[in-house]
Amino acid sequence: MGVVDGLHTRGIDLTTSPMLGTSAGSWVAAATALGVPFSAVAALPVPRFPNPKSGVLAASAEKVFGKSNNALVHVVACQLPQLRRTQLSASDFPLSSLVAASSAVPGLLAPQKLGKHFYIDGGVRSGVSVDWAHPSETLVVIAPLAGAMFGPFGSFVERKMRREIKEWQEKYSGRILLFAPKESTSHIATLPQHLFDKEIALSAYEHGLNEATNAIL
Repeated sequence: MGVVDGLHTRGIDLTTSPMLGTSAGSWVAAATALGVPFSAVAALPVPRFPNPKSGVLAASAEKVFGKSNNALVHVVACQLPQLRRTQLSASDFPLSSLVAASSAVPGLLAPQKLGKHFYIDGGVRSGVSVDWAHPSETLVVIAPLAGAMFGPFGSFVERKMRREIKEWQEKYSGRILLFAPKESTSHIATLPQHLFDKEIALSAYEHGLNEATNAIL
């Protein structure tokens, strides 16, 4: 959300653009499409982990997104039991349910049911799913787990993302505007549990805002 807000200060408004979000990115897409500010999302209480109770994330998301739909938003989740990477549309399901499905981290949160199927975090199969992004002259890619973040794991996410970017560019020939952690920002989260630390999340927002505000576009 820091990157999105930073780009907005540069005159790049993504609120009317088609968006594809994975895990935390699904929350960003929903908030952006509905005009929900970062302060509202940041005010949500952090769930207790691990939390096997069904519907925890959806209930939390509903506090800021209500029961809204938005045709601009798609999310990536993994359908159980095959872990099939699946793209879901906010035309078909409320945004609160979609973000819960896309960010239900296995082992920490219960799967989210949508229709006849259960879903877990889309990041299990791909951190960003750039290859599924909409055709565009310029594609904004926000990849918080790629680049310098989390050492070897970040390198793995980076390599997969680069392959997906190449596939997308071969199909659509668009320009990529990529935002991923640099060495100077990678220190803010070094352990998996940091992903669920609210103070670190607030710091990450400021880093993203600063990076997008000062990026060469």
